[in-house]
Amino acid sequence: MALAVRVSVVIPTWNRRGWVQQAVASVLAQRLPEGISVDLWVVDDGSNDGTAEALRVAFGNRIQLLRFAENRGVAAARNAGVEASRGEWIAFLDSDDWWLPRKLERQCTFTREHRYLVSQTEEIWYRHGRRVQPRSYHRKPAGDIFLPSLERCLVSPSAVLLHRSLWEEVGGFDPSLPACEDYDLWLRIARRHPVGLCPEALVVKRGGHPDQLSRRFWGMDRFRVASLLRLLAEGGLSQARTRALLDTLERKVEILAAGAEKRGRHEEAKRYRVLAQWARTCVTESEREAA
Repeated sequence: MALAVRVSVVIPTWNRRGWVQQAVASVLAQRLPEGISVDLWVVDDGSNDGTAEALRVAFGNRIQLLRFAENRGVAAARNAGVEASRGEWIAFLDSDDWWLPRKLERQCTFTREHRYLVSQTEEIWYRHGRRVQPRSYHRKPAGDIFLPSLERCLVSPSAVLLHRSLWEEVGGFDPSLPACEDYDLWLRIARRHPVGLCPEALVVKRGGHPDQLSRRFWGMDRFRVASLLRLLAEGGLSQARTRALLDTLERKVEILAAGAEKRGRHEEAKRYRVLAQWARTCVTESEREAA
């Protein structure tokens, strides 16, 4: 990272008038050393709670505001913010999270010293207003994170800093995915590049509220399965990575099949079981080739 850098920060929001103002304020309050500048883009994804008006009154021309006439989803909102911005580096912040005052300073220094194209920081977690400790399986890995990231998303958008060249290399968030769009992007990045982990907790992450995507959709693994199938179709993975991907795919579709059966969606369950059988066959063929 050069001594003089510009970071474009993108905050997508939808009907979070109060919380998004806290997120914006935390970016504007960053203590930045000489040489680091920030432009802040807030993308109002079709809110109908007065979000845009409240942001204009509170922050005026200190922020750049994009507004969608209707809700397009968080992936499209983030992509629009990145496309409108010009910073060499890109950072995201979810509208229900906020940054500690030295987040960008510390992460820029860390990224420069270790020469990463993408990194994240540790986080402080709150759920229902109480601080909680992440479980062991949420522990963030560093470096080559592809294999552990197959099971679940281990990169937080609010903690990420990435170089624009990397964004252009792999593409942005997939707007066809209603959820798990972050899982998909980080896997596409992790298959090609190491992901740095700044060891300081510099992001406050709030969870447990009813409008989180994880509460809006049944069977979130549906979207992860779509991402895994696309990675598999693209090819180019090592034999070990392909085997791990197929194992993960088989496990996830079996769980989805059981969930569909429980909800009386028998045809859907049947399709998942066919997919699971296909994954098992691919694993067997892979093992034969290895032998």
